[in-house]
Amino acid sequence: MLAIVAPGQGAQTPGFLSSWLDDPEFASLIADYSEACGLDLAHFGTQADAETIRDTAIAQPLLVGAGLAVAARLGAEADVVAGHSVGELAALALAGVVTATDALTLVRERGLAMADASALRRTSMTAVIGGDRDEVLAAIAGAGLTAANNNGSGQIVAAGTVEELEALAAEPPRRARLIPLSVAGAFHTVHMAPAVDRLAAAAAQVQVSDPGTRLLSNADGAVVASGRDALDRVIAQVANPVRWDLCMATMAELGVTGLLELPPSGTLTGIAKRNLKGVELFSLNTPDQLADAADFCRTHRQSA
Repeated sequence: MLAIVAPGQGAQTPGFLSSWLDDPEFASLIADYSEACGLDLAHFGTQADAETIRDTAIAQPLLVGAGLAVAARLGAEADVVAGHSVGELAALALAGVVTATDALTLVRERGLAMADASALRRTSMTAVIGGDRDEVLAAIAGAGLTAANNNGSGQIVAAGTVEELEALAAEPPRRARLIPLSVAGAFHTVHMAPAVDRLAAAAAQVQVSDPGTRLLSNADGAVVASGRDALDRVIAQVANPVRWDLCMATMAELGVTGLLELPPSGTLTGIAKRNLKGVELFSLNTPDQLADAADFCRTHRQSA
């Protein structure tokens, strides 16, 4: 059983699309997606520096556009699709809930709305690696922070104000390592509440279909059968924690044997390595991997 997953914000790195733009079909798709979201994705994916693509309003369309363009070039169908945070919009398109064009329109609005919400107060996110789970959660709550991303064994992401994150850094949980993330806001917390209504208004204009394959929700890891429910969950998720741990638990229950992560990949396959023992992983990052990636998908695709 094959799962294809799309990464979330923070996975982007300068120039990660450079090798892909030599592919005419990919370049054409990126041009179409750039028009849909009103950003030059080719430029931001090849020439922009780390600080520029850290901007929420740029990072989010860049990630979704890149993931969907690579998925189109790969041409593989999955048994299960899921996305981490903003990657959920890519997953919705992969599952046929929305078109790729509508996904890019929505992600542009999502990015702008979350950037505006982030500007109201200085907030950010920090990954807490290792430590005792209960102690980590207690330390996060004690600092006034939210456990915004629960990414499974050994990784929980704390989010809140810069001052609250500094307090956590001053008194970290035992045996835990803190890594500030390349994001410009406390995503999936109450700080993002102003963005929810704005995204809902944009989503109301989008036509949806029920998923054509199993689509997992960040809210609780559930397989979502209704297209409208799936989109509503993605909207609410902006201000609520990501439960990627529960998505992986569902993958294990379904019997996933292979997991492929779309570019810029490495984050979700790294998490899966620690949490999905025995599942074969493929981290797709460059076009010269496409043939091997297609073979990987054929090997694990349930109906193949």
